[in-house]
Amino acid sequence: MGLHTTFCCRLTAVGWLTLCSFLSGCGPDENPLKAENEALKKQVAKQESLLTSLQDGNRVMQQQIDLLNQELRDAKQATESAKEATARLNEQLEAQLAQVKRMTAEMQRVAQTQATLSIRADDRGAQLETIARPLDTVAKVTEEALAKNGYQIKAGFRSDQKAVYVTDRKISSPASLEVPGFRNQYLVSLQAVSGNATKVAVKAEFEKIAQGGKILAVSAEETAEIERRLISEISKAFTASGQT
Repeated sequence: MGLHTTFCCRLTAVGWLTLCSFLSGCGPDENPLKAENEALKKQVAKQESLLTSLQDGNRVMQQQIDLLNQELRDAKQATESAKEATARLNEQLEAQLAQVKRMTAEMQRVAQTQATLSIRADDRGAQLETIARPLDTVAKVTEEALAKNGYQIKAGFRSDQKAVYVTDRKISSPASLEVPGFRNQYLVSLQAVSGNATKVAVKAEFEKIAQGGKILAVSAEETAEIERRLISEISKAFTASGQT
């Protein structure tokens, strides 16, 4: 009885051990899941590293964009400043040009006034003639006569009552007034008088020039003749047009 019981107990223990061993052999194998988890962890770490690199790259790029934007703002501000400076310089230049024009006009007016005063003093002893025509008409004919004979007007003055002309000094040989080798400058004064007439005063600074440029003496009568020639030119213009 005791031997049978002991055998049975041993057999039962062996059975339990075998059962437990079988049951433990039939449990899930954790090794593949663990390997997959490790792979996923590595992939996540790699993605996180890539994301960090992208974020760092974005920060660097944003810094470059901010720097470029600042440079653009600085360039725009510099351009605006340059435009404003250019506008100010243009305004100053225009103001200076206007001032120069005013000064030039004033200088011309003063020069004309001085020339008029000089002629007024110098027309004593000039050849005189009164033409029965208005001042404007006589002034126009006088200018045409001077131009016809090659005289450029250096200074002039003209008002409702008076006109004065100073010509350049020249050497020429027009047939109507001079002969070769003479040099002359005219001072012409026109004064409106009563009866719609104009008094013409002509004075010449007449010189003879010899060979080598030597200036010869000129008599008063020779100078007066040159003065009368210009008056004659003016009078002939009215005669030719039937305006005498």
